[in-house]
Amino acid sequence: MRTLVIGDIHGGLRALEQVLERASVSVEDHLIFLGDYVDGWSESAAVIDFLIALSLKQKTTLIRGNHDDLVQQWLEGRAMSPKWMQHGGQSTIDSYKSRSEREIDAHIAFYKTFKDYYIDSKNRMFCHAGFQNLNGPEHEWHCTVFYWDRTLWEMVCAMREDFNPKDLLYPKRLLLFSEIFIGHTPTTRIHKTTPVQMANVWNVDTGAAFKGRVSIMDVDSKEFWQSDPLPSLYPNEDGRN
Repeated sequence: MRTLVIGDIHGGLRALEQVLERASVSVEDHLIFLGDYVDGWSESAAVIDFLIALSLKQKTTLIRGNHDDLVQQWLEGRAMSPKWMQHGGQSTIDSYKSRSEREIDAHIAFYKTFKDYYIDSKNRMFCHAGFQNLNGPEHEWHCTVFYWDRTLWEMVCAMREDFNPKDLLYPKRLLLFSEIFIGHTPTTRIHKTTPVQMANVWNVDTGAAFKGRVSIMDVDSKEFWQSDPLPSLYPNEDGRN
């Protein structure tokens, strides 16, 4: 059984289906999704349908992303910030226009099953964005840090490559886990188009919300597969630009 981690999807169902096929995913594989299933391309509601069906036939771990939390709030009828509309919210609203109340209720129930983070038997942590508490994620005061934080990724990007974990000034939160897998901040921001490792942190968000791809990686071998760039799969759309 492989453990496969999947980066941000942002409504790109065609890309998700394509990358799962390219990775030859089977029912024996454990799939860990890092969140942000929605907001961006036109198939956000369909992505949730797909994940619901997938979770019924094989082992999946679904992590909550910041966009998933925003969409859940909207589905539950809460007032939304105009900023959400500017960052992919309208595409999600459009994808739900033909959905019945029963379908929406089923989706809300599914959103509520998402985890803030997951730690496997090999002490590898998986979350959407990061964590801040030096004593570990279980000590965080607010769960929103797991799907909104950028300090973890910014920190490892700023670290010297020769920074020794035995150094007294080495960031303590990096020592808590053998590896940490995240999404949230596209690797395209540092001009990379594939999953990137900094210290013991792996970023698997390869810019699917914009002009990048959906990526899936074997967490043991580090072999990875990618979809085509999202604009080529949705040629009549802009995504989140």
